Amino acid sequence: MSAQPGGRRDAQRNRQRLLDAALTAFTGDSPTVSLESIAKSAGVGIGTLYRHFPSREALVEAVYRSELEQLCDQVGDLLTEQPPDQALRTWLGRYADFVATKRGMAEALREVIASGAVTSAQTRERLSAAIGHIIAAGTPAELLRSDISAQDVTAAMAGATLAGIDREQIDRLLDLLVDGLRPPR
Repeated sequence: MSAQPGGRRDAQRNRQRLLDAALTAFTGDSPTVSLESIAKSAGVGIGTLYRHFPSREALVEAVYRSELEQLCDQVGDLLTEQPPDQALRTWLGRYADFVATKRGMAEALREVIASGAVTSAQTRERLSAAIGHIIAAGTPAELLRSDISAQDVTAAMAGATLAGIDREQIDRLLDLLVDGLRPPR
């Protein structure tokens, strides 16, 4: 039996709606979120949710990976819109937003991390690759220092955003970080 025309698109659309509904639910104020409520918010049945995500952990992992990919995929567009040093600062602000939304998912993420499905090393590697792309664009233009590594920037931005401080202070720290990454004049 062959698939219905558009069936694959419907499945992709349903998957994305589930991811969007789950992100909203997991980052909301409610301490517990039922999978049924996520399916309902996405406008699909619970069976559709389980076809895409066989467990709560699988859904949390998919939300996290999707958000991380979206964040990292923004680098190319930022580099076409802004000089590399400014693109880096804009991207770091978006990373701070990413971290802030994950605080609402902390409990669910802890379970996924404990299972080994998502590791800190994988996340650092993906973030460092995105930052490395910006650094590679900024060094020939002498907008970013050539003696910095993406891994160092990743560690510094993690320190600035994971300290549990308010957004105003995070922004000041990120400004200081980018200023320190520019070559001396």
